[in-house]
Amino acid sequence: MSGPSNHKDTVLVVFEKKKDELQFVKWESNLSDQDILTEIYEQSLIDEVVIGIDAPLSYNDGGGDREGDRDLRRFIVSLGMKSGSIMPPTFNRMVYLTLRGIKLSREIENLNTPNSISIAEVHPGAVIGSRLQKEDIEFALIYKQQREARRFIRNWFTDQRLIEIPVEIEEESHSIDACAAALGAWHWKDPSYKPKWILPALPPHHPYDYCC
Repeated sequence: MSGPSNHKDTVLVVFEKKKDELQFVKWESNLSDQDILTEIYEQSLIDEVVIGIDAPLSYNDGGGDREGDRDLRRFIVSLGMKSGSIMPPTFNRMVYLTLRGIKLSREIENLNTPNSISIAEVHPGAVIGSRLQKEDIEFALIYKQQREARRFIRNWFTDQRLIEIPVEIEEESHSIDACAAALGAWHWKDPSYKPKWILPALPPHHPYDYCC
């Protein structure tokens, strides 16, 4: 997801869980908040909805890192990834994304839906890096810049049981991130799996689990 003024980089991917797989259903981009809310409501008419949001869904009182930001940063560095991909939610490059994430998550919670909705804050890069083999970690570092790396990750998603993802997903990194967020949310919600890293919700100020 992106800041509230940048619909262009906002991507939503829908998967359907079938046995032990997530089957690709649809892919949309250039979305407003209302577009996202409408899609979630329509999916809730069909079944339970599990959502992984790639945006901060809370901030630390007084600014700076949340506890989870510091801990997740240490975790990804231990994998061989760069610490700079995790920035404080109130950092000037992040503040609009944080604003949008907080607003949208609360609006989703307020939807009157026939089936339940679950929300987690997910870091897609960490989802990818924590599941790649060590010899392939470089792809987690360069996929935002290189299509060849995105092609590798799209194919790797199949190994993670995300199936029938179209080739066009490779065109830009936000779509790869959306698929990774779905993978992270699946492993967070499904009792057959578990996240590679998680900080449980700490309400009222941090009401959602933060995971990868």
